[in-house]
Amino acid sequence: MDNKESLDTSNKELLDVSSKKFKSRKFVSVDPSKCTGCGICEYSCTLEKGEKAWNPIRSRIRVVRMTPLFNFALACRFCEDAKCVDACPEDALSQSERTGILIVNDKKCMGCDWCVQACPHGGITLHTDTGKAIACDLCDGEPNCVEFCPEDALELVETDEEAEKRFNNALEHLPEATEKITQTVKSKNWKPLLAEAEERSMKVTEKLEALNKKASVKKNKKNNK
Repeated sequence: MDNKESLDTSNKELLDVSSKKFKSRKFVSVDPSKCTGCGICEYSCTLEKGEKAWNPIRSRIRVVRMTPLFNFALACRFCEDAKCVDACPEDALSQSERTGILIVNDKKCMGCDWCVQACPHGGITLHTDTGKAIACDLCDGEPNCVEFCPEDALELVETDEEAEKRFNNALEHLPEATEKITQTVKSKNWKPLLAEAEERSMKVTEKLEALNKKASVKKNKKNNK
């Protein structure tokens, strides 16, 4: 690369950075090829947010189980052109100027559901008890769902392009995965499948134990205050 090309590339990178509305935008993204639909992300979210009981409907991240071979989770992306914010008739939604994290004014929110309908990513919902809008807030930068996912299917990304690439890659490999399970059923060679299932069960158990331990420590600290 000559000096001119290097300069052009540098200028383009600077332009891309300066054009970003939020300088520190990151959001939770899923790799559907790894997601098993176990729901631990929902469980960990409700525990972290202090919900009285685990209920996936109260979670800020939602699991969508399409087929045994294709599952994924949805969370707020903190869009630079947030349609939920524009759609709210009560001006109850705003965003952090630095991160884009959605801020809900509970006093203004009337639970009209317009934000839910406007969101193209399924990242916002209404709390079943309060009727107020709820969305991911990244747990102060260290999301519980990412930490406790047994398959490492969740991670923080910075752009919609990164998130969509993971989805597209998973879709491309779906026929291959389908053929693999089809051949397993036809041959009745269950041993590899059972071994894989057992390994996943162990991962789930380990994460659940760690998650419950963290929740217990948090509860004890709260009671000792």
